[in-house]
Amino acid sequence: MQYLKSYFVIVLVFMTSTVLAQYTDVINSNRPGVSKAAFSVGTNVLQFELGGFTIKEEHNPLNYEISGFGVDFAARFGLLFEELEINIEGVFQNDTFTNNTSAIPFENKRSNFRNLTIGAKYLVYDPYKNAEEDKPNVYSYHANRKFKWKSLIPAVSVYAGANFDTKNNPFTAPDVEGFSPKIMIATQNNFAGGWVFVMNFLKDRIGSEFSDFQYILTLTHSFTDQWVLFGEHQGIQSDFYADNIFRVGGAYLWTKNFQLDTNIAFNTKSTPSVFNFAFGASYRLDWHKDKEIDNGGKIEDKVDTSKRKRNKKTDFDSDN
Repeated sequence: MQYLKSYFVIVLVFMTSTVLAQYTDVINSNRPGVSKAAFSVGTNVLQFELGGFTIKEEHNPLNYEISGFGVDFAARFGLLFEELEINIEGVFQNDTFTNNTSAIPFENKRSNFRNLTIGAKYLVYDPYKNAEEDKPNVYSYHANRKFKWKSLIPAVSVYAGANFDTKNNPFTAPDVEGFSPKIMIATQNNFAGGWVFVMNFLKDRIGSEFSDFQYILTLTHSFTDQWVLFGEHQGIQSDFYADNIFRVGGAYLWTKNFQLDTNIAFNTKSTPSVFNFAFGASYRLDWHKDKEIDNGGKIEDKVDTSKRKRNKKTDFDSDN
């Protein structure tokens, strides 16, 4: 009987350490960039991510220009399980479309949501769940920064959501209207030295004639506990629009719950050419509580004060 009781306690400890892998002691933002990290924000964490960006596009063959601004936003909440996150995200754009094909340029002012999506993300595989295996070596600086083969195995999450597009939206294909599904697979590798590599593979507006496939590759590196730089490549392919967009920028951790970021986006073609400047911020309301096992084997809530640093797209708390 005593053996069974001990075994039960060990199982509870393992389950607790597994579910705690999601939460981080500092904000876990998807900004900068547009990719989504594999990990959620953690249970009972409400996070807001907001940004503004300029728009400058020129299409040489069709001889038109687009200039204006936009706002992108996201609200994320960890619900029920550490692996589960529900979210709403969107992009609102206001611009002026100038047609230069005639002697007198024709201007058309436009504004609408480029996308508005409600969805949920769930972590299906976490190679970092056994944190004890990766405890820092307090005796060796170089041991903490050496390459680990295990880091080649990514964390994997799946996402499913629903888009809502209004009728006669100038930023979507002609037949796109109402609700349409969106699915995604997100992977994340956390390497030694503050390097994080995120990959997204997604299918958007499924069911419409202009459904698109996208992939996003994001590499971030934390130089200090507060500064992060990143580079990103986004590929888009559909019958309505195709592009390869590159982004570079950085983020600054103001407090453990508040982050600032900025980036520029550009492509390498003229159909159309793209150059955008973006800036934004992320803020979280943290009501997260860990589970603690007392001497009697009872699980109680406990406010988390530990250092869980590696489950972030912007890995500020690096091993530098």
